[in-house]
Amino acid sequence: MLELMPLLLFLGVSLALLAGYPVALSLGGTALAFALLGDVLGLFDPAFLAALPNRIYGVMTNETLIAVPLFVFMGVMLERSQVAENLLDTMAMLFGSMRGGLGISVTLVGMLLAASTGIVGATVVTMGLLSLPTMLRRGYDPKIASGIICASGTLGQIIPPSIVLVLLGDVLSSAYQQAQLDQGVFAPDTVSVGDLFVGALIPGLGLVLLYLIYLLGMAWLRPAAMPAIPESERNQVPGKLWRQVVLVLLPPLLLIMAVLGSILWGVATPTEAASVGAMGAMLLAAVQRKLDRDTLREVAAQTTTVISMVFFILIGASLFSLVFRGFGGDELVTEFLGGLPGGILSAVTLVMLVIFLLGFILDFIEITFVVVPIVGPVLLGLGLDPVWLGVMIAINLQTSFLTPPFGFSLFYLRGVAPPQVTTGQIYQGTIPFIGLQLLMMGALAFWPQIATWLPDSVYG
Repeated sequence: MLELMPLLLFLGVSLALLAGYPVALSLGGTALAFALLGDVLGLFDPAFLAALPNRIYGVMTNETLIAVPLFVFMGVMLERSQVAENLLDTMAMLFGSMRGGLGISVTLVGMLLAASTGIVGATVVTMGLLSLPTMLRRGYDPKIASGIICASGTLGQIIPPSIVLVLLGDVLSSAYQQAQLDQGVFAPDTVSVGDLFVGALIPGLGLVLLYLIYLLGMAWLRPAAMPAIPESERNQVPGKLWRQVVLVLLPPLLLIMAVLGSILWGVATPTEAASVGAMGAMLLAAVQRKLDRDTLREVAAQTTTVISMVFFILIGASLFSLVFRGFGGDELVTEFLGGLPGGILSAVTLVMLVIFLLGFILDFIEITFVVVPIVGPVLLGLGLDPVWLGVMIAINLQTSFLTPPFGFSLFYLRGVAPPQVTTGQIYQGTIPFIGLQLLMMGALAFWPQIATWLPDSVYG
């Protein structure tokens, strides 16, 4: 009976989520109900719950997690300052003379927004509202236009500073130390959010390059599906255009360089860099005359709403993990993954498949806080590099969010797409980009150095 309790606990949480209950309440409430049942049946020691106050206090005093509200504030402030609209207009004029130029512009702007905001939902919705009507009006195939927006919007999962990477870095740091302690290493090495940021740079930019190569190929093979902007509608004064490019591109690029550069050069921790990003976003909004009391109040309120959800889920996940361990679930997972035929390859493949499928029904926050703490110590104990594992999980979740019929980015775009764009067209448009995502994951599997070389070079 004891062996079935962890599985029944997962099943109970899944049923609560499918019934529409909030995630944090589903995790915490189901865990408490199973703890009470286990205590009655003599299968659970209530002493496990005594660790919950310490865990909550640990969350409250965790300096790494301070980066999350700061990066969310930075992203929301940049969204309010109309950075995306100005970037899109400028890039469209810059690349508009070539076939597929508008699609390339949307991809590059999505990359810049990903590096500026790190929030997938906001990026997909913003790009959908701004660029999809324009692309359709220019004669773009709705499938290609939808795929470009969904794919570029999900780059916020992997291109730092990403909220996903911040949360993953914190969880993997604990999992890595736990794995070493289980192996008898009492002076464990550490892995930081900065390591994960640096490790994700090359894979993230590699994905952007794959997207651009695909778009250029489609523009050559199907020119009618990705036409150039008519010459009469483009800026005809080269000097004025390049001046506009500098004025529009330079501020967000400087902000990105300040945030990532301070981490790469070891000048600041990710939390300190996040504060630089938040202040830089406010300065950028002030320069563009978009910063006033009402805007600041709205940004602060939206940031508070998002962060309250994140930390409420984190507390619920902490309670869930305590009860799961109390039933011996972590030992069952260790025995199961360690006993698979094929060893580490089978274990990694199975975990990635489970995370991919869970990405259909759970947001990255729940997966990071619930699943990764359970499987992370096991996989890291088998000898995997924590940076490589974190990057693989991030790209895996990004792929899951793109995959029909349940991908989150598809729902985001469906909510703002014009009526003439069908759900089937959105689904079809993402399939080539899913293939590119899988190609990058395959490359990472064969050459882990794609993710580990840069952190090793920067931090030794």
